[in-house]
Amino acid sequence: ANRESWSWREDDFSKARRSLERKPLSIERTKGSEILFGIAPCSLALSQSRRDLFRLFLKENSGSRRLVMSEFVLQATARGVPVHHVKRRELDALCRGQVHQGVCLEATPLRFKSLEEAEKPDLGDEESPNRQLIWLVLEQIQDPMNLGALLRSAYFLGVDRVVTSQRNSCPLTPTVSKASSGAMEVFDVYSTDDLRGFLKAKTAEGWEVVGTVSQPEDVENVPVISCLEFQWNKPVIIVIGSEGDGLSLETQLLCHRMLAIPPGRALHPGIESLNVSVATGILLHSICSQKLKHGD
Repeated sequence: ANRESWSWREDDFSKARRSLERKPLSIERTKGSEILFGIAPCSLALSQSRRDLFRLFLKENSGSRRLVMSEFVLQATARGVPVHHVKRRELDALCRGQVHQGVCLEATPLRFKSLEEAEKPDLGDEESPNRQLIWLVLEQIQDPMNLGALLRSAYFLGVDRVVTSQRNSCPLTPTVSKASSGAMEVFDVYSTDDLRGFLKAKTAEGWEVVGTVSQPEDVENVPVISCLEFQWNKPVIIVIGSEGDGLSLETQLLCHRMLAIPPGRALHPGIESLNVSVATGILLHSICSQKLKHGD
């Protein structure tokens, strides 16, 4: 009986120990902070001065990423940010199981900029009507992965400014930064609570407002053309609608033209459209490549 009792206690003890080993240490967060995760977002956040930074968390014994981790230590030391080497499960807990690549950074959130902040006198040359400006306007993009992918494409392809509608739009979260591969850390994103008023004002300033549509037959009263036929010689705003519904009717009616991407084959019902970020990448490439040609 004694032996059975001892064996039970020993088994109980090892279970308890395993449970403790599995349970992540709770790291108390600084009030008002969020946890950035992933190599690109954390590295770019450290190199910019756009966030207040509190602590950098790196995976201990990071093996093949040792060189990357030592770079992070140098970056953090230069910014005066404390570095903590923690177990993988601590990082998993910090970013709630997202793909952190061995790096998390505690920092203040990034906010959208208001359009009032954008209208600075030093933009005089940029606003001249002869310059080929491209602004991307996002109406009610709600998925953080899509928003991140849109920002990454816009940054890569040379969009001058991104403006989102405040209503029903995804905020600038760590997930957006990771999906943007860190582009969110270097690229200002603006927001307006009066999207239609903003589009009307830009039209009055001589901009062309161009909408996008996946089913051309759904559009009335606005000419629809293929993105391959689109040509432009003045500042242009490309307006992208929400993932499910596309552009609202009110916004469509403020567009001078609507662009569609011609498919490469007859399509089966149900797979007749593209993911919003993929479609935007195709449209932006088609439009931005003209900007490059004109710049030569």
